[in-house]
Amino acid sequence: MPSSQAQIQTASASRYLQQLCKHWGHKFTVSFTPEAGHIPFSDGRQCDLMATHEALTIRVEAGDEAALDRLQDVVIDHLKRFAFRENLEQIPWTRL
Repeated sequence: MPSSQAQIQTASASRYLQQLCKHWGHKFTVSFTPEAGHIPFSDGRQCDLMATHEALTIRVEAGDEAALDRLQDVVIDHLKRFAFRENLEQIPWTRL
């Protein structure tokens, strides 16, 4: 299953992790702590998040490359909405 990972340098990593998980928790069976989260989207897509004091790491998986690209965009779009006070420009993804 194709997967990719992004790491965002931010002191608010735990807050963003929890916001993302709570946001999608209304629609999916999400599990999270202040340090780690798991969002099982439909159609085999999923997102795992890890927060430290310095960074938020996001790992996404999907059934094919096109679905992976869309999932990356959706997750980052939501993150940028929550992190509107920070200047999160281009966020690079690394294919795993």
